[in-house]
Amino acid sequence: MIKVCNLKKSFGNNLVLKGIDYEIHKNEKIVVIGPSGSGKSTFLRCLNLLEIPTEGEIWFDGKRITDKKTDINEVRKHMGMVFQHFNLFNNKTILDNITLAPVHHKLMSREEANEKALALLKRVGLEDKADAYPSSLSGGQKQRIAIARAFLKDAPIILFDEAVSGLDYESERAIMQSVERLIQNKTALIITHRDTEVWKADRKYFFTISH
Repeated sequence: MIKVCNLKKSFGNNLVLKGIDYEIHKNEKIVVIGPSGSGKSTFLRCLNLLEIPTEGEIWFDGKRITDKKTDINEVRKHMGMVFQHFNLFNNKTILDNITLAPVHHKLMSREEANEKALALLKRVGLEDKADAYPSSLSGGQKQRIAIARAFLKDAPIILFDEAVSGLDYESERAIMQSVERLIQNKTALIITHRDTEVWKADRKYFFTISH
């Protein structure tokens, strides 16, 4: 589904990604492991052009998305992303947080989005939190809400940017169990800095820091 060719990314004089060639196939579960500062998150964010590569090509489902003519917003409809820092709106309920984007962009009716969101909340064990606000939730609960939001549009590929970093062990295990159920029939790329976080992966890809 994704092919990366000679991917490079620089921030000023700092060359973070130094020519990556990689392929991710349909329904594969890929885990990228490495220390902080090794470029894992930069690599992930390049895949949906949240970071623009300095050099190289990225192909998604047969389309070169690094082509300036590509409508990246159309491509992003087919990718879900779970961010490390939740990115929830504190002034909106959990249900509104999950349904905001697809309703705003007219991808779903409010009724359809609410129905799917409630089903996802049940799958991550938080069906009783639909009318709550983010400030009343723990970090682990907020991350499960972010996961439900990413899965609402039922995209074929899901990107996880250190989705369980900084959480306690019990919260981490609960999230991993939720994710394992949700990604069974999807392609997933999971960024982590601890090998203990790795669940059933088809392949592991290790990043290191070079000087």
